[in-house]
Amino acid sequence: MTTLSRAQDPLKFAYWVPNVSGGLVTSTIEQRTDWSYDFNVKVAQLAEQVGFEYALSQVRYTASYGADQQHESTSFSLGLLTQTEKLKVIAAVHPGLWHPAVLAKFIITADHISNGRAAVNVVSGWFKDEFTGLGEPWLEHDERYRRSEEFIRVLRGLWESNGKGEGFEHRGDFYRIHDFTLQPGPVDVPGRPHPEIFQGGNSTAARRNGGTVADWYFSNGKDFDGFTEQYLEVNQNAALAGREGQVRFGLNGFVVARDSEDEAHSVLEEIIAKANPEAVEGFRQAVQQAGSSTGDGKGMWSDSTTRDLVQYNDGFRTGLIGTPEQIATRIVEFKKRGVDLFLLGFLHYLEDIAYFGEKVLPLVRELEAQAVRDGELAPTP
Repeated sequence: MTTLSRAQDPLKFAYWVPNVSGGLVTSTIEQRTDWSYDFNVKVAQLAEQVGFEYALSQVRYTASYGADQQHESTSFSLGLLTQTEKLKVIAAVHPGLWHPAVLAKFIITADHISNGRAAVNVVSGWFKDEFTGLGEPWLEHDERYRRSEEFIRVLRGLWESNGKGEGFEHRGDFYRIHDFTLQPGPVDVPGRPHPEIFQGGNSTAARRNGGTVADWYFSNGKDFDGFTEQYLEVNQNAALAGREGQVRFGLNGFVVARDSEDEAHSVLEEIIAKANPEAVEGFRQAVQQAGSSTGDGKGMWSDSTTRDLVQYNDGFRTGLIGTPEQIATRIVEFKKRGVDLFLLGFLHYLEDIAYFGEKVLPLVRELEAQAVRDGELAPTP
């Protein structure tokens, strides 16, 4: 599929699964959310009903920055898949804590249970304590991404080798696979060669991986210019790897949609005013192991302000704060710049997802259709 024809496809929407406690903002403001499985089933079923196509389960193994309780991502994702009919659930995973062949087998099983709706988000890792606490080596930033690249190559190789009559072989710096076959293979879904592989990060190394091996590139929250910079670089990397037009783009955003602009911005300012300064500062210090530790200073949270870090994936930066009309307009403007999917977070999950589905999504679809008619959804040059 070409970039132009893909741009004319409807935008896809995903939400952050609240499978860890504390909500999605590090603030004492009321957040009507819950990390329990029963609550998450209700959210998943509602999101599916109102038009969300994906959900992303968070990966966290130990308490940090408000997330005192955590459910494991792959098993939680499988649980949500069993309780939905159309929703695709993406499990975030860390290379270094999973062997790629073991994960490949797990995802195949989840894929069969869900009739082809399992996906994975490969996260190179920013929380050093999770690795060192488990006795695993904490690699330098670019080495973590180099391991992730190899991890994805093994995942894809194992999935794609199924049915070819010979075992998969791989000799790398991090993994060795000899004449290995996984049976059964993933579910045969038209237009999908294997379960979708997402990859997160903003650094130069992440952009290289996004272009060379991932199906989807996830970005932290960005304004128009910040997203366009990454879009162009990832696509350049994809072209160099012979994958031009094959990478899709997801953008993180935190939504505060209200009937009036003043009400929406009042909620945002209350979130900031009630931020937990100790937790935010602790998070800032921890993520120095992410983007700020790179040689060129690029990467996740490398230029995040204290205000940005209150929503720990820079979701405020995307600017989805306002009335349904304002948010829908901004979403479609991002689409014109190359966004294929929005990964959204909310303050009050059930109410806010229902409101988004009723008030924002129909406007997005109207604006998308108008942009197609007007010829505005051409690829970025």
